[in-house]
Amino acid sequence: MRAMTDQWRGPVLVTGTDTEVGKTVVTAAITAAAQAAGLRVAVVKPGQTGTTAGVPGDVEAVTRLAAPMTGRTLASFPDPLAPLAAARVAGMPPLELYSAVDAVREEADKHDLVLVEGAGGLLVPMGLRPSGEPWTVADLAVSLGAPAVVVARAGLGTLNHTALTLEALDRRAVPAGVVIGAWPATPELVHWANLGDLLPNLLGALPAGAGAMDPGVFRRSAPGWLTPALYGVLDDWRAWADEIS
Repeated sequence: MRAMTDQWRGPVLVTGTDTEVGKTVVTAAITAAAQAAGLRVAVVKPGQTGTTAGVPGDVEAVTRLAAPMTGRTLASFPDPLAPLAAARVAGMPPLELYSAVDAVREEADKHDLVLVEGAGGLLVPMGLRPSGEPWTVADLAVSLGAPAVVVARAGLGTLNHTALTLEALDRRAVPAGVVIGAWPATPELVHWANLGDLLPNLLGALPAGAGAMDPGVFRRSAPGWLTPALYGVLDDWRAWADEIS
């Protein structure tokens, strides 16, 4: 299910088909494109895990690349696990669903767009409800009434993982679109075949290695990786394919 352009305001969830698919760099690209279009953008990370002293987290990475007006991490846990498991292992209080909802809504009152970057995939346990039941990124999207950007891989296996994620969102009435997190410099047959299948839901594609770019180059380039629905200028996939092939 693909959202209309005017739905990509207020809170917007950035999730992925799995971990390490490029959610943070895609969040930065949307931030850069939206700010270039004149929007006030906030980035919120509900649960950051695997934190190490001196190593920047995801919000810091987005800030370096795209400099959002506001960047917030609501809870950080030292172990590289799902946020609920990381809180339990560390003996720390888990993130409560409605505290996260309130924090995002607070930023939505002050910004045009609030990008909420999840952890791992859509159904990763993030924290606990007041009832003591676990909640997921999908639950956060429903509670916020937010659409979702699904970051997907370009290669083998992505069609199944993307379809499962989109189906889970559709069952919850969450509008969604897809961005390829890292399009290879030398695409193979599988990448082109997957691109064709993803096109009906595709809202953008970032080049592999985009996160290592100079921030100035990243910000100038980001609109070219995203369609107008996400404040970019990519409006012809055939021309895009001809340019990079």
